[in-house]
Amino acid sequence: MPNRLAHETSPYLLQHADNPVDWWPWSAAAFEEARRRGVPVLLSVGYSSCHWCHVMAHESFEDPATAEVLNEHFVAVKVDREERPDVDAVYMEAVQAATGQGGWPMTVFLTPDAEPFYFGTYFPPEPRHGMPSFGQILDGVRNAWADRRDEVGEVAGRIVADLAGRSLTGALPADRRPPGPEELHGALMGLTRDFDAVHGGFGGAPKFPPSMVLEFLLRHHARTGSAGALEMVQATGAAMARGGIYDQLGGGFARYAVDATWTVPHFEKMLYDNALLCRTYAHLWRSTGSDLARRIAVETADFMVRELRTDQGGFASALDADSDDGTGKHVEGAYYVWTPEQLRAVLGEADAEFAATCFGVTEEGTFEEGASVLQLPDTEGLVDAERVVSVKRRLLAAREERPRPGRDDKVVASWNGLAIAALAETGAYFDRPDLIQAATDAADLLVRVHMDWHARLHRTSRDGTPGANSGVLEDYADVAEGFLTLASVTGEGVWVEFAGFFLDTVLLQFTAEDGALYDTAADAEALIRRPQDPTDNATPSGWTAAAGALLSYAALTGSGLHRDAAERALGIVTALAGRAPRFIGWGLAVAEAALDGPREVAVVGPQGDPATVALHRAALLGTAPGAVVALGVPGSDEVPLLQDRPLADGQPAAYVCRHFTCERPTTDPEELTERLRG
Repeated sequence: MPNRLAHETSPYLLQHADNPVDWWPWSAAAFEEARRRGVPVLLSVGYSSCHWCHVMAHESFEDPATAEVLNEHFVAVKVDREERPDVDAVYMEAVQAATGQGGWPMTVFLTPDAEPFYFGTYFPPEPRHGMPSFGQILDGVRNAWADRRDEVGEVAGRIVADLAGRSLTGALPADRRPPGPEELHGALMGLTRDFDAVHGGFGGAPKFPPSMVLEFLLRHHARTGSAGALEMVQATGAAMARGGIYDQLGGGFARYAVDATWTVPHFEKMLYDNALLCRTYAHLWRSTGSDLARRIAVETADFMVRELRTDQGGFASALDADSDDGTGKHVEGAYYVWTPEQLRAVLGEADAEFAATCFGVTEEGTFEEGASVLQLPDTEGLVDAERVVSVKRRLLAAREERPRPGRDDKVVASWNGLAIAALAETGAYFDRPDLIQAATDAADLLVRVHMDWHARLHRTSRDGTPGANSGVLEDYADVAEGFLTLASVTGEGVWVEFAGFFLDTVLLQFTAEDGALYDTAADAEALIRRPQDPTDNATPSGWTAAAGALLSYAALTGSGLHRDAAERALGIVTALAGRAPRFIGWGLAVAEAALDGPREVAVVGPQGDPATVALHRAALLGTAPGAVVALGVPGSDEVPLLQDRPLADGQPAAYVCRHFTCERPTTDPEELTERLRG
């Protein structure tokens, strides 16, 4: 019989709707039930494409004996971290503070007042590698609750008090200034020390794609000419593109590599990674003209549209790491890996030998059970490029016949904002109007489905129906970023107007008096602590994403209010640039834009006129850090940056400004390109 999750819209929660565990969704009613029964709450947090979440579900939550213990002695609450990042953030902070590490599934035991007192992540069904079994954990917690409840309450109280003392409000530098050249150079030096000069990337295993750090390095190179900054981007970009973390057949990136060499990925594919990396490779091409960067940007954009686009025009969250291996058993990576025998079955002996050499497929394998993850080392000039294309096409067609990984088809506002920005720019750079249209369709969905009459955002939707959960800071910031980028590409000022609505909400609902930012709105559900984190994780933090969108909006509109808010928010980057540059990459990228201006480019001319199109393209391809572009016909007032911009001698013209102080207009795309070099 289905439990209470059967009526939820989250694919992750629905995966647990038939468990024998009597799950509750996160709700006041669940805690009221725990209070009524006098039992603790088990909070289990995960997401649909999480491999170890599936493992623990199969081992424990599908087990009738375990479910019987849970149902009798606990109220069990299941949370999709992608739907409720606020709940996840608050309790993950507690888990990391108590254990020194975190991850998913996250397992936390709470009092009926939602105060945490015992923590963990994955627990096996039997004791293993020094870890207690989940059953032992349940027995220990219920015995402590029965016999030492006062002690449990004291522990919970201390944890909550510690979390409450971690607010960053009041912790910004006294002058609240954005980073200057010295701090940004210090960040570069810190990244240089952490750079893996052999394999690219930063640090050791596991390795996550450092898209936001790479964006900072590209902007730093543009502003300063630093060869070292660009070399780190080029080396990392090439290593990831040729490694197993990149899907050499279908395009798109996996979540991370389990090793330091980018060889074996954790195979789940997330929308946010691919959106961020698509944009990074497009910007790398813009800076260098790299054919490899161009190919990866376009293939990643095509992957997002082909594999993640929903019927409503938005983009789904993720593809699972696991899939049926053909025997009914779900195995991580089964859809993606190959053995020499499988190559021979598809390609024949000669082409299979060629493909094995080209893609690094060996009898020993690079993954499990003799299978290999496809890689594509730099073989330019050494192999027949047309043969590579033919082999890839045939292998991809054969792979399409395999059981496909599951798809989490909920639409997350912030991640769609990132995808809109990436697809709009990639479409503009590479003459792909279909990608620009896909970005526009996603923006339309966010307005139609996610936005209410008060310009407040729902975080998620599914099948065109909005979820009940409210947007968090990253939703407002990333959607604004996407809309501002779309406006620059299309010349449609309405997207600037919508971005302004969302950024006004950021100022009113998410910003403290000293400029610090909270991840949840002032009128959001109260948790044991109001979450607040300026550091980047898998995506730009809401804090730094808001700083970037506020800065761009101010440049387009001349709003001093938004500019001041952006600069105050960047104060935290000043504090962290030298200490933790790997974890504040987007903040550093925004700081580069602020230091450069950012430059403001107004392009005016008849719509569709070849001269207007050429100037607009030159403006979009400018490498000046964070430059904003407005496109319109003479006399347009949709965007303030366009106001009072006449033609130059009757010709389409471009005006380059900083803080609304403008150079003389130019009608020459090549001159405009020179003006917009970093």
